[in-house]
Amino acid sequence: MRRNLLPVFALLLGTLFLFFGNGLHGLLLPLRGTAEGYSDTALGFIGTSWASGFVLGCIFAPRLIMRIGHVRAFSSFIAMICMVALITGIFVDEYAWIALRAATGFAMAGTQMIIESWLNERVDNASRGVVFTTYTGITLSGVVLGQLTVGFGNPNTPILFMVAGIVYCIAMLPTTVSNAASPRPLQAVRIDLKLLFRNSPVAFFGVLLTGIANGAFGTLVAVFAARAGLPDSEVAFLVTAAILAGAIAQVPFGRISDMTDRRYVIAALAGIAATAALIILVLRPGSHTLIALIAVYGATANVLYPITASHANDFARPEDYVKVSSGLLFLFGIGTIIGPTVGGPVMSAFGPYALFVITATAHVLILSYAIIRSRMRAAVPVDERESFTAMPDASTPVSTPEGVHFQAGNREAQSVENEQRERRDDNAA
Repeated sequence: MRRNLLPVFALLLGTLFLFFGNGLHGLLLPLRGTAEGYSDTALGFIGTSWASGFVLGCIFAPRLIMRIGHVRAFSSFIAMICMVALITGIFVDEYAWIALRAATGFAMAGTQMIIESWLNERVDNASRGVVFTTYTGITLSGVVLGQLTVGFGNPNTPILFMVAGIVYCIAMLPTTVSNAASPRPLQAVRIDLKLLFRNSPVAFFGVLLTGIANGAFGTLVAVFAARAGLPDSEVAFLVTAAILAGAIAQVPFGRISDMTDRRYVIAALAGIAATAALIILVLRPGSHTLIALIAVYGATANVLYPITASHANDFARPEDYVKVSSGLLFLFGIGTIIGPTVGGPVMSAFGPYALFVITATAHVLILSYAIIRSRMRAAVPVDERESFTAMPDASTPVSTPEGVHFQAGNREAQSVENEQRERRDDNAA
């Protein structure tokens, strides 16, 4: 294992600090905004801005990476994120924050592309699972540590914003001082939504609706918790519980989905998430029960994306893996724009618990459509499916975006190696 990780150690170390800062800054903004009296609508637009920047980054950041190279682009993107973190601590203004978060989303899309393309090129299929499982653990650990750090400071002062800036600066150092070779330039991929819909209507609408639910939840859950009266330390613990539960649930639910029609698993997960949301909405429980229900919600809602992506790839041809993955990322990004945009005004009009009206509605729609489609098209036989690969949830400002890029690269690499192996077998024959 050590031999597999040493070539990418510097990159993984930088990734840890990058997501540490992202978890800290992503939770600081809604907490400080709530304390400043910002409306739920304004706080929702901060999340919408981040998601919009991320979608734009998926489209335009590769051009900059191809132009100036991976290392310089990586340092430039992190420098941009660092400057935003420091400015938001100094200049506390809701409209400025909305604009600045778009820059953060754009830069985060660029850093993700660099990290995951770099990892894909430095590992082979024999070590890919080990490396990307480690990568997943590092990103989640960084986010959780960053969020828990909020409990050790005061969000109403600039100190924690400065800490986030320092952590981002540290994230640049490992790759800039490393002598590891840079990867080859990124390859542009055209997003084909028509292909994605023809390939899997459940994945098309499921990913979009999951993006709406997770975008609203990831952006506004800290606002909800603060409005519900939880202290900052419990807010951080609540948000962390959702992420950790989602990480733990990845493999068990993924294995279940490998053994049956994934649409039934998608429907079941959406139903449990909707039920947990409705219980919170109706009962308005105390802090301990609330955290437990949020953990149940996170354990189901955060697994929907990777299982839906696996379902899409079950029906895709090997040459379409990259297009399918890019389309899923784009749809999820659109969903994360819609979610906070709708969720903020709804919470302003009907109170903080109305957040779970948005998430429950989205999950009920996922459940219904998955069941309907399961009656219209047969499932792919188990022995012909792509195996489930656990990955973190995709784009939300608190639960950071990742997974789609490396999944695409992984399958593309496997496809190429399989073709080469078949040629060698044919020649030997």
